[in-house]
Amino acid sequence: MSETNHTTLAITGMTCAACSNRVEKVLNKMDGVDAQVNLTTEKATVDYDTNKASIEDLTKKIEAIGYGVQTEKAEFDITGMTCAACSSRIEKVLNKLDGVKNASVNLTTESAVIEYTTGLIEQQTLIEKIRNLGYDAKPKAEAEESRSQKEKELKRKKTKLIISAVLSAPLLLTMLVHLFGISLPSILMNPWFQFALATPVQFIIGWQFYVGAYKNLKNGGANMDVLVALGTSAAYFYSLYEAGKTIGNPGYMPHLYFETSAILITLILFGKYLEARAKSQTTNALSKLLHLQAKEARVIRDSKEMMIPVDEVKAGDHLLVKPGEKIPVDGILVKGRTSVDESMLTGESIPIEKDTGAGLIGSTMNKNGSIEMEATKVGKDTALASIIKVVEEAQGSKAPIQRLADIISGYFVPIVIGIALVTFVIWIAFVEPGQFEPALVAAIAVLVIACPCALGLATPTSIMVGTGRAAESGILFKGGEHLERTHQLEAIVLDKTGTITKGKPEVTDFTGDTEALQLLASAEKGSEHPLAEAIVAHAAENDLPFLDVDDFSAIPGHGIEATIAGKPILVGNRKLMHDRHIDMEGAEEALTSYEMSGKTAMLLAVDGNYRGIVAVADTIKESAPEAIQQLKELGMEVIMLTGDNERTAQAIANQVGITQVIAEVLPEQKADKVKEIQLQGKKVAMVGDGVNDAPALVTADIGIAIGTGTEVAIEAADVTILGGELLLLPKAIKISHSTIRNIRQNLFWAFGYNTAGIPVAAIGLLAPWIAGAAMALSSVSVVANALRLKRAKL
Repeated sequence: MSETNHTTLAITGMTCAACSNRVEKVLNKMDGVDAQVNLTTEKATVDYDTNKASIEDLTKKIEAIGYGVQTEKAEFDITGMTCAACSSRIEKVLNKLDGVKNASVNLTTESAVIEYTTGLIEQQTLIEKIRNLGYDAKPKAEAEESRSQKEKELKRKKTKLIISAVLSAPLLLTMLVHLFGISLPSILMNPWFQFALATPVQFIIGWQFYVGAYKNLKNGGANMDVLVALGTSAAYFYSLYEAGKTIGNPGYMPHLYFETSAILITLILFGKYLEARAKSQTTNALSKLLHLQAKEARVIRDSKEMMIPVDEVKAGDHLLVKPGEKIPVDGILVKGRTSVDESMLTGESIPIEKDTGAGLIGSTMNKNGSIEMEATKVGKDTALASIIKVVEEAQGSKAPIQRLADIISGYFVPIVIGIALVTFVIWIAFVEPGQFEPALVAAIAVLVIACPCALGLATPTSIMVGTGRAAESGILFKGGEHLERTHQLEAIVLDKTGTITKGKPEVTDFTGDTEALQLLASAEKGSEHPLAEAIVAHAAENDLPFLDVDDFSAIPGHGIEATIAGKPILVGNRKLMHDRHIDMEGAEEALTSYEMSGKTAMLLAVDGNYRGIVAVADTIKESAPEAIQQLKELGMEVIMLTGDNERTAQAIANQVGITQVIAEVLPEQKADKVKEIQLQGKKVAMVGDGVNDAPALVTADIGIAIGTGTEVAIEAADVTILGGELLLLPKAIKISHSTIRNIRQNLFWAFGYNTAGIPVAAIGLLAPWIAGAAMALSSVSVVANALRLKRAKL
């Protein structure tokens, strides 16, 4: 039976959009494989049929076309091995694991070195596998924490850039002689001195371009490396030919372009370095989320407290958390009382009171009580881990707007090479007949100025920054396509309970005295009805002690009756009071007024005498009116959907400023109501709490789940608003608008730059080094423009 697996591979060696297109095309040609490759994140997201392909097949395919799959090395200290059979057994089991490239276990040093594919398997899984075999393993103690791959890569790029700049600087000075006639030491003009400086730049520093070009051409593709290698080689080898003419002919004045090849490579490396630095900032939001995670946990094992890495916590472990410490993982409070700052997840600045049995969210801050908790969700299952996963996947996903850029960049390089050849022929045949140099210079300028990088970066960098900016505000977009579709919305359908209202009934009015409230709450304490819970909570807030109830019974559809200290207590509707002949003089007007306001009102009688009215309502969220006003200002049609009766629904709608109400809708009818609005030709978002609203969330063009990360299945909706803050709804739409506007600016710049640059270079108005600088800056400007989203006003 076939099974589809989902995986993410980190790809190395991609330099521009043509590379990512090539990898994507090759993977998608494999049987049973569906792949998306993102240049900005340098990752391939792959769904593959396990019967037709494996991780090994995917890796081999990627490596066959000249790219690599990023691997990491981990060293472990292993205890419990006694002979060579032990080490070979561990080695054999590890090498069979999906994602492990190579594992070698050394019996003498009692250590293991494991090379594994980044993102496919975690160190903790490797440790558990070794422990399952009856041995113990832990990360090597002496090994310093390895710097992230990207930091090392950035440092390498910087070193190469500095060496290249130092070697190219004297060659740059020779341009001053050509441009302004400034006299310089004669050695600088010596062709062999220039050759000595340009050669290491061309073949040591610039070797990466030759390698990249060879791999691409070998596999029938072409990318930026091909353009750079062609352009710089033409300038270098022509200069070498001219320098050769001086041998035995000291009077010959060679026409050298060593400075062109060296400075081009330096400028391109400078652009790539700036681009890499800027790209590293696009993932800041993810880094912030990762930094929120607790690093250690205080676990109770065998009645002893011990500090262990949070990765080693297992579900069912009992943990101690002291005031001011982060709660390590998701769990349940089993001993103690505290308040917890959950603002990192919900945005709610006021700490939440927690008592025994309350749910706790990993990485939130324990404020003022030592507590014992039981771990329920650990590792990848915690609320924060699932949020990080959503953000990672969103940043790596492609928006539909990117497809055009991908198609164009796929054909881009061969077309540019063709234009460069045509330019060379036109110059040498018609513009300056027989003159090789000007034709070569124009062709080099064309090759160098046309860079597909800006095109390839235009969309993914904006998506990364946009989704990251949203995540910082508590808005999780599930993918680039949802971020794009959100800006097309015309109507927003809001579920009432838990979305516009708090979803928890509260006592809003009580007309009786304190004694009456105490009797009312004591009687209701025996009821499990949500309205009864609201009354009991209200009494507790007023610090009223509860009295013993001698007798209690519910009267279905009418209310309750109870006996307290010999007094009969009645709580219920008009009919109950009429049936028991209770005189309710003056109550009718207040009762009707409460009902008109969308509240549920109940009457109280003690010992046969009317004692007051209690009104209970699911109160609206404080921010709801402002959020709805902001949505209207954004041009949204706002509609409220509820199962309540028309009068109650209208009362709530009036409070928040909604004019369109669809009332008395059963949960299973919500999706049909959304469809009806779509049939009017509108793009619709459905906002709900993600439980009984699930079918409607799926039906809508954009499903928005609202609630805390633990309450809502993040997977169920296209967008998740953490913490239930309604003001994040208009923010989500604003982020979508800003991101799409930013992408359009980037695409306009990238297309416009290439469209304008190529003809200018072809007619000889651009020196190759200026073309190189412009090319480097085009990519940097696109990334810099995307980074502006971080400061976007929401």
